[in-house]
Order: sequence, then C-alpha cells, then structure tokens
Amino acid sequence: LAPPTSPCRSQFTECCNCCTLGLNFRARGQGCEAHQHLGYPCGHVFLTCCEEEDGIDQPTLRRKENSASTLPPGNGPCAQQCAVEDGQARCSCFPGFALAADGRTCEDVNECVTNTHSCQASERCLNTVGSFMCEKQTTCPAGHQLKNDACVDVDECAAGSDGCAAGFECQNTVGSFSCNPRQRCFTGFTQDAHGNCIDIDECVSVEEPCNSGFNCINTVGSYTCQRKIILCSQGYHVSEDGARCVDVDECHTGVHRCGEGQICQNLPGTYRCDCQTGYQYDMIRRVCVDVNECWRYPGRLCAQTCENSPGSYRCSCTAGFTLAYDGKNCEDVNECNNNPCSQECANIYGSYQCYCRQGFYLKEDGHTCEDIDECSQSIGHLCAFRCVNVPGSYQCACPPHGYSMSPNGRTCRDIDECSLGAHNCSATETCYNIQGSFRCLSFSCPQNYRRVSDTRCERISCPNFMDCQNSPLRITYYQLSFQTNILIPAQIFRIGPSPAYSGDNIIISITRGNEENYFSTRKLNAFTGAVYLQRQVREPRDFLIDVEMKLLRQGTFTTFLARIYVFITTHSL
Repeated sequence: LAPPTSPCRSQFTECCNCCTLGLNFRARGQGCEAHQHLGYPCGHVFLTCCEEEDGIDQPTLRRKENSASTLPPGNGPCAQQCAVEDGQARCSCFPGFALAADGRTCEDVNECVTNTHSCQASERCLNTVGSFMCEKQTTCPAGHQLKNDACVDVDECAAGSDGCAAGFECQNTVGSFSCNPRQRCFTGFTQDAHGNCIDIDECVSVEEPCNSGFNCINTVGSYTCQRKIILCSQGYHVSEDGARCVDVDECHTGVHRCGEGQICQNLPGTYRCDCQTGYQYDMIRRVCVDVNECWRYPGRLCAQTCENSPGSYRCSCTAGFTLAYDGKNCEDVNECNNNPCSQECANIYGSYQCYCRQGFYLKEDGHTCEDIDECSQSIGHLCAFRCVNVPGSYQCACPPHGYSMSPNGRTCRDIDECSLGAHNCSATETCYNIQGSFRCLSFSCPQNYRRVSDTRCERISCPNFMDCQNSPLRITYYQLSFQTNILIPAQIFRIGPSPAYSGDNIIISITRGNEENYFSTRKLNAFTGAVYLQRQVREPRDFLIDVEMKLLRQGTFTTFLARIYVFITTHSL
C-alpha cells in the first residue's frame, strides 16, 4: 500500500499490528480462532495473516461488507450495528469502537490513551483496531543492549567506541572496557603518560611498607627495611617492635627486692617498696609490722568493741545489737521480729521483754504465758451459779433450764415461763412461776361448793347445824414461793376475818400437809393468825398445807379454809 493520508496512515498502522498478531499466533501454533474477539477490520486482517500459507511482506487491508465506510444490507444507515427504537434506526458499535459524531460510523477506541487497558507496569500498551496488545518492556543497564528480549554486553572495542589513546589497547569488560598500555613494565616500575617505565618509590606510595622499628629505603625497582638502632636507659628496654624504649615493670617481672609484707609499686624506670595498709615499716628489723588500730585510736574506730586483725581491725557489738552497714556503729536488734514470746513482746534497747495479755501470767522462763484459772484462785464468788474457766478469762454459767444470764454477766435471772408461754400446762391448769421453774396447778371445788373465782370456792348449803359449824364456808387457794436460804423461823402467811369486828375471836390450825412439822401456827391477836416455816428446808421441795381458821362471832363459829401451795426453791442465782 502507498503511504496514505493521515486517516489512512492510522488505518494502515492498525492493519500491520493486526497482521503481526496473526503471524505470531500462526508461528506458535495457537490457531486463528482469536479473530472472533477482535473488532472489524482488525479481526479480518488477523484471520487473513494467520491463515496465509506463505509469509507476506505487508498486510493488505481488506474491508468487509459491513466496514465503517460502507453500509451493509440489513444495517440500515449504520456502519456496524443497527437497532430500531420507537420506529427509528439507532446505531451502535462493536466492542473496541465508539460511535462517531455523525451517529452512524464507528471509530477505534485507543485503550492505551484512555487507560482502559490491563497491561502491567512492566509492560507497554500497543493499541490495535478494536483492541490493544501488551508488550513486555525491558530496560538494560549501561554497557548492555536489548537483543531478542535479553540484555547482552556491548563490545565497545569491536564497535570502535572505546576512545583509547595512542599506545593503549582496548580490552572489553562486562558492561564496560579498559585501556591498557601496549608495553608492559617490570615489577617496581610504572608507565607514565608517554609510555615510559619509571621507578615506583614504595616508601612513599605504599602505606607502612616496613614494620615498626625499621626504616624504609627506596631502591631501583624495589625497597629495603633496616632496623632502627635504639639505646635505652636503666629501668627501660626496647619494645618488641624495636621502635621505642618502654619501662621495665620490676613488680610484674619479679626482679624487685621488696620483703615479706611489702607491696611493690612500679615507677617509671624504677620501683618502690611500700607496706600494706594496716602495716608500718620497722626500721630496725626492716620489715612491715601490723598496726594495732584499736590501741592507736581507742574509742574512735568502733561504737562498742574493737578487735584487731592482721593489717586491719573489725568492730563487733554486744548481745542485743548488730553491726550497722558502716561497719562501725551498732544498731539495736528488734528481737520481737523473731517472735521469742508466746504472746506479747516489747523491744527495749539491747534486749526485749515478754509480757502476757489479761488473764495470763508469765512463767519463770520469761517467754511462756500460762492461763490464770480465775475460778479456782478467786477470793469470794465471781459467779452466782457456776464459774467456767476459759483461756485468758472466765465465764459465768447458769443452770441449763429455768434461768438466763443477767446483763452483769455474773448472776442468773429467773425465766418466767408462765408469762412467756414457755410452759406445758393444760387449759384446765394454772401456770405458777417459781425460782428456776414453774408448776401447773389445778383448782377444783369439792362437792356442795361452787367456784366463784380462779382461787376461791364457796359452800352452796349445809343440811344441818353441825355441818354448818364444821364445814368451811369458803375455801381459798394461795401460792407461796421461798428459797432454801430463808432465815428460820420465817412468817410466811397471815390469816384473819375481813372486815374484823369488836368481839371477834379466831382459832387457827394446820389440818393437812404438815406431817414433818416444817410449819407451825401462831395467834398474833384475837382476830389475826400467822403461819411460820420453823424448820430449814435444805433442798428444793413443794408443800400443800391446809390452814383452817374458825371465827367466833356473836356466839357462832364459822370455818374458813386456806389451801396453801408452798414452793421451796434454790436460793437466788
């Protein structure tokens, strides 16, 4: 094809790229089916070159009937694709093309410019008709060039780009070259700019050509090293490298003459013999002797005890003290930290003291606390009922039933089971509280009597005069409670008419319950009588006695009966 105008030139380039792609596919044996993924006319050119039997120098652009310049049948006015919408033709393009401004023809989309390609950063995007290609991009270092997708060395000597001067020849190296003199000089010589061989001054050009203690002397083509001659004074010697005089350490080499107990001190060119710390030199015996610091500085080195030791001294402390960190002073030891006492410990200066809590005493060992039995050692009574010893103290106890501990913790207080409802009396019985317990009492009236109150029965009638004289007009129940430690004789009950009139006279007697003669009666006046407890009751006991009173009033006797419950309980707790 002849070089076309600008639009044709662009079309020509695209055709060449598509043909090259088809030739590559054919050479690799990959088949030509890929043309269906390329737009027109690139797919047509690709297919033509891929199926060509013989190689072609230049792909020929062959247009299909539905190319962008002609309108194929069935496409209506459109170059590529046509669709009818609302009765009108609407043109569209194949992938890789864009609809031109005339709305009919299609133009190739340059994916490399619009950045819609998928090439990697190491690849170069090449636009094709209706598509694009990704070409691997390789950058070669200096002195190399790209050949068959590989970087190879550039032979500057063969290319004549070395620039070596006259008298020098080019020698290629990897990535570069070097210019070497055509004439070789012997060792110890070098070639100047004119190609002449001149001597190398190794004493100047070589860093430290000779060892320390030697001088460098340059010769033609080489150099020699000569030892330096050094004379050292007494107490010094030549160093190993022969470069200088160094001090002889007589103390380290053992050539000194210091005696036993002395310290050799090296000095420049000599040495000195000193006594060790804590020793002093004896001019007569010419030896170092120990210094007794405790005698020389009495009372100034240690707070308590100073003990001399060879070349030094040490401080110590008496019992109850420990040596402080300064090695001089003494600090009090808090022995209580080691719990030497069974109970309480008080640290004192240089010692400690054990003491006991209340209720304990310190035993003779000075460490152990023993419990005090307050119950056995007390003078008098600590508790009203029973004393119970506990470690360090005591406790008072009451009987298991009928008593509670008073707020003072010593005496026992009677529990009123009747008022608290803590009894087991039946509904027909009356609960009566006594010291430490209670009694269930049943009050019943005999025949021919009626009950007029909880504690009183009255006679209903009497069939004859004798019955009226002998049977009680009234029977009254009483309850009395006393303790075993009551003083004897004790008046426990009084009886008499109420009201009393002038001329009244009474006779009292115990008709029942006094078989052991614990009780007696006494007439106090004409109308008053009394009942006495005349014998000591040692143990708690219950009595029921009938005390009869005959009242003589106006020549007629009337009998009254007092039925008395007497409860003897233990003394107050």
